Parts: sequence; structure tokens; C-alpha cells
Amino acid sequence: MRSHLLNDTTAEHYRRSVTEGVERVADKLATTRRPFTGVGVDDLAPLIDGIDLDTPLGDASAVLDELEDIYLRDAVYFHHPRYLAHLNCPVVIPAVLGEAVLSAVNSSLDTWDQSAGGTLIERRLIDWTTGRIGLGPAADGVFTSGGTQSNLQALLLAREEAKTADLAKLRIFASECSHFSVQKSAQLLGLGRESVVAVPTDHAKRMQTVGLARALERCVSEGNVPMAVVATAGTTDFGSIDPLPGTAELCAQYGAWMHVDAAYGCGLLASPTRRALLDGIERADSVTVDYHKSFFQPVSSSAVLVRDRATLRHATYHADYLNPRRAAEERIPNQVDKSLQTTRRFDALKLWMTLRTMGADGIGSLFDEVCQLAEEGWELLASDPRYDVVVRPSLSTLVFRYVPDAVTSPAAIDRANLYARKALFASGEAVVAGTKSGGRQYLKFTLLNPETSVADIAAVLDLIAGHAEQYLGENLVHAS
Repeated sequence: MRSHLLNDTTAEHYRRSVTEGVERVADKLATTRRPFTGVGVDDLAPLIDGIDLDTPLGDASAVLDELEDIYLRDAVYFHHPRYLAHLNCPVVIPAVLGEAVLSAVNSSLDTWDQSAGGTLIERRLIDWTTGRIGLGPAADGVFTSGGTQSNLQALLLAREEAKTADLAKLRIFASECSHFSVQKSAQLLGLGRESVVAVPTDHAKRMQTVGLARALERCVSEGNVPMAVVATAGTTDFGSIDPLPGTAELCAQYGAWMHVDAAYGCGLLASPTRRALLDGIERADSVTVDYHKSFFQPVSSSAVLVRDRATLRHATYHADYLNPRRAAEERIPNQVDKSLQTTRRFDALKLWMTLRTMGADGIGSLFDEVCQLAEEGWELLASDPRYDVVVRPSLSTLVFRYVPDAVTSPAAIDRANLYARKALFASGEAVVAGTKSGGRQYLKFTLLNPETSVADIAAVLDLIAGHAEQYLGENLVHAS
């Protein structure tokens, strides 16, 4: 069994095995013609359930053969131009190369004596990102597993910096379109979901500053404490960007921690043309970024950034076996001092490889392309009588619904849109997402692939309309 350990004696075995795996994936990427096969759980589950994990195949080639049947064939491929569903981006090759390197070396980024250069690379990328944001010379941060963890850590710091120890009095303000992780974080932090105050949005699905001002004033008048305001720079459903300068003014007025959830919109930090959409983010106390959404990085690659590095002390715990206090006194750079995680992958390497190969402008130009594509898609939807589109995109998300010519109940239209989404997924020809707006069922394109064209969008809209019309027609026949 030692022959499977990666070391100096097995380097050639490693090279052959990884090369074979890469070749198989490359062949799959080159020949995939649809984003999904349409396989159902009832078909796939028995194949996986029937595998005896106590009887190994013993050979990597045989395992790859098996993997073709249980995973590679039926995977949902985000690189395909008609994958239009969730915040999943196609990935750039330099980042995938970085993934291969970091997995093989297997550094753990918690302490210097486990990562050395990896620690410094991560710190340099944090400095680069805080510089792009404009947080100032005292800024710092750490890589995380994703936006949910970043939001949790930011709100933990906000709780500890709040001007009361009475958790029952603390309130968090976020738009009604903010990410669910805000409520989840409040629950995990002992505040309860009821501590999150939902602020109304305007016609563009952005948090209303007037509504936020009223909510903050009411909070104080009731004897409670405005702990934090979460402004979203790229909501999951609409890609909307809350008014950051106005939010910053209100946070300063009421002494509230300003957190910007830019998990989606962080791609604007590298944009050659759209950076101004994030004006005001430099006034935040903390910021969430997900490089694995709009920097075209493999999952996971995220970070939480803070204006004042001293606030990261609230996540610090010194363990004698790992990062004793004397290490900090000796200025040994242990990243675990800043992190909620202990063992942690060297995910920063992927972004490093990308920046050193493509440059920030290269990444930003790709994100600009999908934002421009969304604008063209909006024009297509706005001129198509079959569809109602909710809001003009700020980033790369389109929310819309099929509406038939004939007078039909809103509930029936809801069901038709749900059916169309499911039927399209089952066909494997395209993958789209769904959500609700105003209590009604809508469909959603999240455009993150520069290879997607307006022609792809038009073709998928035709497919959706066909499925919805089929559903309504069949139900009309049954009703009669």
C-alpha cells in the first residue's frame, strides 16, 4: 500500500496517474455538447449505492473507468455556454494548475511552520485585494471557505466591537434581497434570526437608504444597538448593488459596523471599465469577496477583509501545540491567528497563479464581458413579448418569467415557469435557475461564462417558451 503514498519513490507513478486523469477530463471537456445529461437521481443513485467501498479496484485506471459512469458522464459542466443557472463560473487554466500544485504539496495555511512561502503569498494577495478596495494601511484579512464563512466572521467581529454586551439588544440591518447567510450568521452568533432587520429595496432591488435611516432611528429609539449594516454588492438573485456611499454615511452616524458582502460583485475590483460601481466600498469595516464567483477561480477561493487588522483578534486563540503566544511575540506569521479555520488549504495559490499569468486586467475584462452580455440579454428580454423581466442588470444576472399571450391565472403561470425549468434541466440542453419576486415564480440567468453568446440566450429562451407552452396547452386540454 505504500506504493500509493506520494513521495520521492513514487514521483513517476504520480506523474502517470495525474496525467491520465487530466487527459480524461480534457477529453470530456472537449467532447461535452450539453451542460448536463439530464440523468435523474433514481437512475444514478443505484449505481453509486451498488459500489462496495470495502473492495478496492486497486488500479487508478479502473477507478477512472468507474468514475466515468458515476460522475464525469453526468456532471453538470459549468464551462458549457448554456449553463446559465447559479453563481458558478468556468475556471481559468492557471488556477487549475495552481489547484494541482497545492493539492500535491498539501500545505496547511494555519501556521508558518506548515506553509512558509504559502503564508507570504496569501498575505500578499490579501494586501493586494485590500489595496484594490482602498481599505487603508491598517487593513488585513484571511482566505476562507466561501462567502458564508466570510460573512460569519465579519459579523463575529462586529458583535465583539459593538458597544454593548447585551446580545438581546443587538440588531443587524440588511436589505430584503441580502444573502441568507446573514440570518444564519446571526443564529450562530447567539443573536437569533429575529435580530436581522430587513430593509426594503427600491425598484432596482437596492437597499433604500431612506428605509435604512428609518430602521436605524427606530432601533435606537427602542433602546437597541445597531451592531452592523450589511450592504450587498451583487445580490444573489438580481446582482443589485446597494448604495454604498449613503450606507457608509448612516453607519458613521449611528456607530454601526459597515460590512459589504461583495461575494459576487468583487469582480468589479479588477474591471477596467466598471470599478466605479463599487464606489463607497472603501469606507467599509469589513468586506467579503468570493474569487470563485467572479475571478474565475475553482471552488473554494474566498476572503474576508477588514479595515483595522486589530479587530481580527476576536478570532484569535493561542494553542500551545500550534501557535503559542510567544510566536506572536516573535512576529512569526501564523495565519490561524486570524482565521475561524485551523487546517486550511492553500487556495490563495490559485489566484496567485492567475494574476501572475493573466494579470488583473485580464480577469476584469472577462467579468466585463459577462456584464455586457447581461445588458444585451436584458435588451432581448425587454423586447420579447413572451417574457417579463424584473430589473435591468447591474452585474450579470437576469430575472424573468414566461407570460403567455392568453389570459392565464398567475398561479398557472407560476407552474408553467417551474415546469419549464425542470423540463429544460431534464433535457440537459441548458441549465437555468429559479427564484421568486413579488411572491411569484421567476426564472434566472446567472451569466458568468464569456463564451456564452446572445444567440445562446435567445435559443434557451425559445426552449423555455416551448416547455411552458406545452405545459399550459396540456393543462388546458385536461381542464376542458
